[in-house]
Amino acid sequence: MGGRSNPASPLLAFILVPVLVMLALVACSEDSAAPDQAPSVDAVDQPAGTVLDVAEAARQGEALFNANCSACHGIDAVGTSLGPPLVHRVYHPGHHPDFSIRNAVAQGVPQHHWPFGDMAPVTGLASEDVENIICYLRERQRQEGIFEGDGFGTVC
Repeated sequence: MGGRSNPASPLLAFILVPVLVMLALVACSEDSAAPDQAPSVDAVDQPAGTVLDVAEAARQGEALFNANCSACHGIDAVGTSLGPPLVHRVYHPGHHPDFSIRNAVAQGVPQHHWPFGDMAPVTGLASEDVENIICYLRERQRQEGIFEGDGFGTVC
């Protein structure tokens, strides 16, 4: 069996070699920026919500919670004889996501987990107020070790 050459081999080399050279040049030109030139602050991607934003939302949410919810759910959301603790594993965002809290505020909740009776809707709160209350509750739950991180799609 004779060693017959493949006619496509020279053509393939003719195409691949320039492409590889171009890729190497592009890679080198991107690395050739002066090492002492850091990207500008504007060029660095900033997260949508900063820690300060979360802290401020939670602070506002705490004041709103105390004014509108604590009569039943207690200061620090630990519950009273009139309503359950919201800083409890039952209200983990994997079991009660944020939308369930929004619905509870807007529509009330029939008794289901606790023997406290039905929860009436909470009136007079703007959407932003409800979001801040949820942020406060989620931060309290994190503080108490009910969940960690932000993998549950919570407001904060």
